[in-house]
Amino acid sequence: MVDKKGKFKVVFTDSHLFKPREELEALSGLDCEIVQAVCKSEEETIAVCRDAHAVLNTSAKIGRRVIEELKEALVICRYGIGVDTVDIPAATEHGIIVANVPDFCFDEVADTAMSMILSVPRKVHLLNALVHQGIWKKDAAKPVHKFRGATLGIYAFGNIGRNLCRKAEPFGFRILVHDPYLTPESVRDYPVTLVDFDTLLKESDLVSVHAPLTEETRHKFDETAFRKMKPSAFFFNLGRGPIHDQKALTRALKEGWIAGAGLDVLEKEPPDADDPILKLDNVVFTPHYASYTEEAYRELQVKTGENAAAVLRGDFPRYVFNGEVRPNARLLKRAAR
Repeated sequence: MVDKKGKFKVVFTDSHLFKPREELEALSGLDCEIVQAVCKSEEETIAVCRDAHAVLNTSAKIGRRVIEELKEALVICRYGIGVDTVDIPAATEHGIIVANVPDFCFDEVADTAMSMILSVPRKVHLLNALVHQGIWKKDAAKPVHKFRGATLGIYAFGNIGRNLCRKAEPFGFRILVHDPYLTPESVRDYPVTLVDFDTLLKESDLVSVHAPLTEETRHKFDETAFRKMKPSAFFFNLGRGPIHDQKALTRALKEGWIAGAGLDVLEKEPPDADDPILKLDNVVFTPHYASYTEEAYRELQVKTGENAAAVLRGDFPRYVFNGEVRPNARLLKRAAR
């Protein structure tokens, strides 16, 4: 859908996921042509974004090939914290600002993680299904172990990981953290112990993943990692699906290397209907929804729109992910004309 022609062209690449509302309000004082698209391929993204000044993006892939065709782009605005749909080095090389919303959904994802951590090991999903079938059998949940004194391992200790830590603390968990970018001094205000990755795997009763997807984290949880975990341990991923090797995870769950899992993300989303992991009864799934509340999504749309509007007004946005772009940003060259 294309609105009126304007001085600036603004493209929403995934308008089926976020129907622009608050974003349009943020852009309302500018002379903008608004294009609401559903980009399913690089070719479609290039066709609609080639002359765009601002691109608001959720899931469409914006790789180097696409970026090289964005002749007018000043900013790519990502909905959310992660920027794994965008080739950051290519954007920076071409002077395009990449803006995200790094303070999005701290509570929502931590709340979802906490709900999984409390319910999956207690087999709530299994017992609920049995009761719906007319089977009243609490022994079906055995074995179940107490949380107080159990070890919770948190992989990546950014804002969401820290929020989860505060929510988990009253339950009496011993909390381990693996985050290679932190020092003991940087986490001294939290009741955690920084450990190496192997220690996190071997000592944790529950492991919760809250890392971004990078080349460093891709398949970090592979066969080797799962084999190091306790057979009684539970694995939770609320970061990005490719952080775990799904074939290895499926095997770990089927063969009893670990006891169960809670997954908000998968390697392929949505998964194929015949994906073997979907047939396992020791896994609880949610469809990449951990970030969702009405309040969080409204705030996300407001801030994403404000990021775009700031650049079109000639300013750097509040949130610049690729800070190294600043000296050579197209924004500066346009302002100098």
